[in-house]
Amino acid sequence: MNLKSTLFGAAIIASFPILTATAETKVVAHRGFWNTENSAQNSLASFAKADSIGCFGSEIDVWLTTDDHLVVNHDKVYQGLFMETAPFEDIRALRLPNGEKIPTLDEYLAEVRKHPDTRLVLEMKSLTDYSREDVSANRIAELLRKHGVLDRTDIIVFSLNAAMTFRKLFPTGVKIFYLDGDLSPKKVKKLGLNGIDYSVKVLKKHPEWVKQAHDNGIEVNVWTANTEEDMKYFIDLGVDYITTDHPDTLVKLLDSYKPKSNKKNKKS
Repeated sequence: MNLKSTLFGAAIIASFPILTATAETKVVAHRGFWNTENSAQNSLASFAKADSIGCFGSEIDVWLTTDDHLVVNHDKVYQGLFMETAPFEDIRALRLPNGEKIPTLDEYLAEVRKHPDTRLVLEMKSLTDYSREDVSANRIAELLRKHGVLDRTDIIVFSLNAAMTFRKLFPTGVKIFYLDGDLSPKKVKKLGLNGIDYSVKVLKKHPEWVKQAHDNGIEVNVWTANTEEDMKYFIDLGVDYITTDHPDTLVKLLDSYKPKSNKKNKKS
């Protein structure tokens, strides 16, 4: 092989990281694809429907009940019951708008296993007692292992205590994102976390955080971008993921929309 060929080959190899670092923004269905027929937020159907339209991921919310059951629901108070203090039996008696029972995490993960092409984005809800958060995190970890979905689950949390507990439980291999929006990407990186998962409001106030996150080797998700204007703004900004209540709209948009200049914000 001559010198010219060697240099050409080296140039091709050197270009691989750059090519893989400019992957397009991915779609995460907020509380599943619930904004459609026969679905509901955090229902089993919402995960299946997110998978059916080709979402990269589908997000859920997990509470630990007062008697140590893990249930999938978003609201702190749902149909008059406080999720953190109500017993499982009372919560289980409630119905979602599509007629489903509020699912246990065990049931939900069994549904997740049926749809291997869609990633699970699991938010552990913050609790009033840090020791209870530790219990919740450990039980979530047990169930993720039981169902064999660790390799396609991302953890998102508002609580730094929960974030650190999960980091100890999963030293490597599981991505943990911070939700609260009060820390710079550099600080999140120093905590050993994998990304920022900040609101539309926060990232519009600090658009420079997208590039800073990528420069520090961590990822960026934004929630909840529900208008095409916001979707295009954050695609152009170069975020890795957009969480939305309208994943069908975003899936279609990504098929046709050409980002203006997101490459400069990607990792290099």
